[in-house]
Amino acid sequence: MERSQLSREIIETCLEMTRLGLNQGTAGNISARYDNGMLITPTGIPYEKLTESHIVYVDAQGRHEEGKLPSSEWRFHQAVYQTRPEANAVVHNHAVHCTAVSILNRPIPAIHYMIAAAGGNSIPCAPYATFGTKALSEHVAVAMRDRKATLLQHHGLIACEQNLEKALWLAQEVEVLAKLYLATLAVTEHVPVLPDEEIAIVLEKFQSYGLRVEE
Repeated sequence: MERSQLSREIIETCLEMTRLGLNQGTAGNISARYDNGMLITPTGIPYEKLTESHIVYVDAQGRHEEGKLPSSEWRFHQAVYQTRPEANAVVHNHAVHCTAVSILNRPIPAIHYMIAAAGGNSIPCAPYATFGTKALSEHVAVAMRDRKATLLQHHGLIACEQNLEKALWLAQEVEVLAKLYLATLAVTEHVPVLPDEEIAIVLEKFQSYGLRVEE
């Protein structure tokens, strides 16, 4: 895909993320794998003001093109691409329910079979580190080793997938799961969860289920 087209898709995904209520202001960031590196949203520019020329290229060594500043979170985007070679898009936001669960420093357990959309029986919560730091990217790499999504303690959510559309879809699904989890925690501390055996069945069914967005 040409750079200008992919940059436009990144911007449209940012705008859709806001329309879905998954992010506030300039808090989140989105990237797509491109040319041995990635294209990523810049730092501090509201989504509605973005143009294709604002999107920043960062190479595999973490060097960004001159005259532009990438999102301060570019390191954990890079960590996801290095950890998940099948991922071509990363979505990060501060969705309210995901962030609330992250403040509790809890993974989201298998309260619903859709947990398997993220690749396992839980959505982990990566330990806290200051935003934009190498330490945070290292925590993300560990959390995403066998998952497509993770919470970040006292921070928010990261989701990755094969393309931007799927990554945003997954981010929204995790936000729904976080909302459900908080609702059930309000009733009981001992929230019922599905057994690992059932999640294994669902993971297998998802291999051919209609979750796949057509390319």
